[in-house]
Amino acid sequence: METTMGGKQKTAKVVKVQNKAPAPVQLTAEQLIREAKERGLETVAQPPKRKITDKEELEEYKLKQRKYFEDMIRKNRTSLQSWLRYAQFEDKMKEWQRARSVYERALDVSFKSIPLWLKYAEMEMKNEQVNHARNIWDRAVTILPRANQLWYKYVYMEEMLRNVANCRQVFERWMAWEPDVQAWNSYINFELRFKEIERARSIYEKFVDVHPEIKNWIKYARFEERFNFTSKSREVYERAVVFYGDEMMKPELFVAFARYEERQKEYERARGIYKYAIEKISKEQAEELLKGYTVFEKRFGNRHGIENVIVSKRKLQYENEVTENPHNYDAWFDFLRLSEEEGDVTATRELYERAIAAVPPVEEKRHWRRYIYLWIYYAVFEELTMKDMERTRDVYKICLDVIPHKKFTFAKIWIMFAKFELRQKHVDQARKILGVSIGKCPKDKLFKTYIEVELELREFDRCRKLYEKFIELAPYNCNTWCRFAELESMLGDTPRARGIYEIAVGQDRLDMPEMLWKAYIDFEKEQEEFDNVRSLYKRLLEKTQHIKVWLSYAAFEACLQGQEALERTRKVYQKANYSLKDQDSKNERMCLLRSWKELEEKSGTSESLSHVEKQMPKQVKKRRKATTEDGTDAGWEEYVDYIFPEDEESQPTLKLLSMAKQWNAADEDSSSSDDSSDDDDEES
Repeated sequence: METTMGGKQKTAKVVKVQNKAPAPVQLTAEQLIREAKERGLETVAQPPKRKITDKEELEEYKLKQRKYFEDMIRKNRTSLQSWLRYAQFEDKMKEWQRARSVYERALDVSFKSIPLWLKYAEMEMKNEQVNHARNIWDRAVTILPRANQLWYKYVYMEEMLRNVANCRQVFERWMAWEPDVQAWNSYINFELRFKEIERARSIYEKFVDVHPEIKNWIKYARFEERFNFTSKSREVYERAVVFYGDEMMKPELFVAFARYEERQKEYERARGIYKYAIEKISKEQAEELLKGYTVFEKRFGNRHGIENVIVSKRKLQYENEVTENPHNYDAWFDFLRLSEEEGDVTATRELYERAIAAVPPVEEKRHWRRYIYLWIYYAVFEELTMKDMERTRDVYKICLDVIPHKKFTFAKIWIMFAKFELRQKHVDQARKILGVSIGKCPKDKLFKTYIEVELELREFDRCRKLYEKFIELAPYNCNTWCRFAELESMLGDTPRARGIYEIAVGQDRLDMPEMLWKAYIDFEKEQEEFDNVRSLYKRLLEKTQHIKVWLSYAAFEACLQGQEALERTRKVYQKANYSLKDQDSKNERMCLLRSWKELEEKSGTSESLSHVEKQMPKQVKKRRKATTEDGTDAGWEEYVDYIFPEDEESQPTLKLLSMAKQWNAADEDSSSSDDSSDDDDEES
């Protein structure tokens, strides 16, 4: 702080930061350190190298370093790194006795340290002290027989020295401990390098006894094949098959055995091996085996053999699917179809029994829809393929016993069973089946089928009884009423048919009343009872004023010939027009007037046509607010509205707008004519 002349202290002016926004490029501490390292700002100078010129200085240096290492060991006796650095220093100074002493002291501290043994032996080997190195290796493998690295180094040294006998002896000592696979492979490769085939074979014999895995048996057999001992190689494969037996069979062994026979061009042997393995090995493990068998048949087999392989492969796939999920009915269908194509009747029946045993766990119809087709296919197979009618009948009966009819049923099963009995000419049995089905589950499909059967048998009284029962259970079903009336009409009993229609239209609740009324009206038209038709239309119009009813009524009157029919048609159109006018149904009224206009153009006079045209509305485009389903505003939309003549009279504003529109059009015509006359004057 500064002092003014008056003795007051003056505060330094602080510069205010105008822009407090973050900089576009941000610097991090990591980035600063990296840049400093790249520029070499923190490079530490290396200590100067010391040059020793005389013996006294060397002895002084040795003493200093030994004291340093001894102090380090004294501080931390278990530090392996300190011992190794100490021994390497003595080795570098060529003080080998001292180095050995350091290593021995270190081994007293940690005799289980493998790196320590390795460094010790490598020092002796580097200094060509072979006996010392051999002594160290011998001590190491005796103390640590499970340390494979020590054995590898030991045998490697002996082999480099070409001391084959001693190396073999070391290997034998090692194999007595039953090491891992790699150790046995090293021993075998050692013997093969010196062309000792018999010794390698004896090692393989011990090897497969200690490690009897399949890959080791295969390796042994390939060893024999490599040196052209064909019979011995086959013997090894056969011994492996016997060793594992039927319970522990593996597909890899049989695939290797079969491929060996392929290489020897023994194709029948290979085919026999594949077939034997497929029969013995479980389906879950046979995928690789089937793949190999397929390739074999494609290369060396005929068409029949290839097809058998493909079928076996697909059967295995389907078996796995149905085993994993017994309720996968699509897989069952494919499996059954394949079995039927194969032609084994016993196997197919067993497969059907397995499939139908997979009953859905839940009694809901949606879970049974696919399952029920298993029974249908089973019954069709027994009837059409096996021609066993008794077994087919048993299949249908058991299927009907399995279905929980109190909750749901399948009409197709009852119908198929009844038609099967009809094909066997057991009419009474078929009637009994259909009667039981209607009693347990009165479905429309069952009634219709039963009635169709009786119609084909010309048992019309039975048909009447069935229709009566059907109507009693479902009086709202218009289709049933129509079919019943059609039956009576077909039999020529017109009053009975008319009575059925009358009862039907008098029902309080109907599912499709328009169909029933149309059928009744068409029936009366066929009987040419036109007065009845008109009365029916009038009765129908008392119930509904729908535009289709009016148009149908008018079309009926128009179809009749004569002037009276035309007048009646006009009256129908007039009544319809007044009715729709009261209902304010503009679109329906427009359709009616168009139909009326077509009639007048076709059959009427000019006066009647002009009368209808005067009633035709005008089309006006309007706009209204549109809203979406959730009630939000969607803007404005245009629509077409119809303005009838009576609407214009009731609303003076509409008449005023129309007059203004006419005046505007007339004004435009006059202005255009004036412009044309001026143009003519200029030209003249």
